[in-house]
Amino acid sequence: MHSPVATKDPSAVAAAVQSAYLTAFPEGDRMFVPRIFSWVVDCFTGRLDDYQPIDVKYHDFEHTLQATLCLARLLLGRHLAQTQPVLPRPLFEMALLAALMHDTGYLKKKGDVDGSGAKYTVIHVHRSAVFAAELLGRKGVPATEIKAVQNMILCTGINAALDAIPFQDSLERIAGFALGSADLLGQMAAEDYVDKLPLLYSEFAEAARHNQDKKSFVSQFTSAADLRRKTPGFWQDYASRKLERDFGGLYRFLNDPYPSGPNFYIARIEANIARLRRELAEQPAAVT
Repeated sequence: MHSPVATKDPSAVAAAVQSAYLTAFPEGDRMFVPRIFSWVVDCFTGRLDDYQPIDVKYHDFEHTLQATLCLARLLLGRHLAQTQPVLPRPLFEMALLAALMHDTGYLKKKGDVDGSGAKYTVIHVHRSAVFAAELLGRKGVPATEIKAVQNMILCTGINAALDAIPFQDSLERIAGFALGSADLLGQMAAEDYVDKLPLLYSEFAEAARHNQDKKSFVSQFTSAADLRRKTPGFWQDYASRKLERDFGGLYRFLNDPYPSGPNFYIARIEANIARLRRELAEQPAAVT
């Protein structure tokens, strides 16, 4: 089983990701993971000249670290399974960059004092892709690699049109679908996922106030309690199907041992959903 990692600690997550990266690619650049983590720590803590620290409570830096850790484990599992086609080291590296930057679209520029970054929920995926291009361009990353990072980030949108993403090749698509899988798995498997659902609702509510489309995903919930009631259905009818159908069942590379061992992430999600169902069942019926 996967060793526990303190996902509130960027250093602990970086060490686990480094271990996965070097296990897959012993000849890899030992400074790559520390370097990109330092970039993203700067992004989320307000050390960039033109951006504030992250100020959302659900899609916070820990959420990014959870997704990145899950992605590294998934890609390592696929690599060790010797699945064809083999994902080459540069794409593994770009996938890690995409994971670390997939929610930078919640960051606010300095001088933006209206609300929190949650107001950008509906457009945060696009903002994240633009942010990644700007930052990676400054760091001297080649244009084709920046495009790969952007395409992978586009896989994380709740209503992502996967068929419309201009992947440069099939391997890039696999990496993007792995990131989309890790984004769902990392957050829903968190020990405090159920407890943080009211924070997620707060983000949706703020986004709905800033969004003119009343049919958008963020406008579908009337309260934190309503979001809690609908979350088991979200897992059963949307997330689990997306993992299986849209993302090609890549989550199975987290089975430990592969292919028939237990899947820590799926087990944790099912435990969270079971807990939520129990709590919902124990609530007194609403008086009408």
